[in-house]
Amino acid sequence: MSPVPKTRAAMIALVRNAQGVVTVQLDTDELSGVVKRLRRAEGQIGGVIRMIEEGRDCAEIVTQLAAVSKALDRAGFAVIATSLRQCLTEDPTSDSIDTASLEKLFLSLA
Repeated sequence: MSPVPKTRAAMIALVRNAQGVVTVQLDTDELSGVVKRLRRAEGQIGGVIRMIEEGRDCAEIVTQLAAVSKALDRAGFAVIATSLRQCLTEDPTSDSIDTASLEKLFLSLA
């Protein structure tokens, strides 16, 4: 992979692979809140599994599944928002910004 110009002290890097596809590599410090949210969701999923194994009420299980789903969606949106913020700080005429790919990622969560 050949690097594409970086900004903000390489906290977020846009990298072009051999096929010319630009990917976004995010610094974990930038996404520490997302990691916490995902760890919480991981615990919720374990709780849902236990609820199913214990034969808990369907409505309780579905309520917890909805909470996990929402947490995962919010984590995904946070990752994409970070990427979009980076693109806004890039040179808008730069070839390194692949807005179509970012749009596709965003819509994949909808």
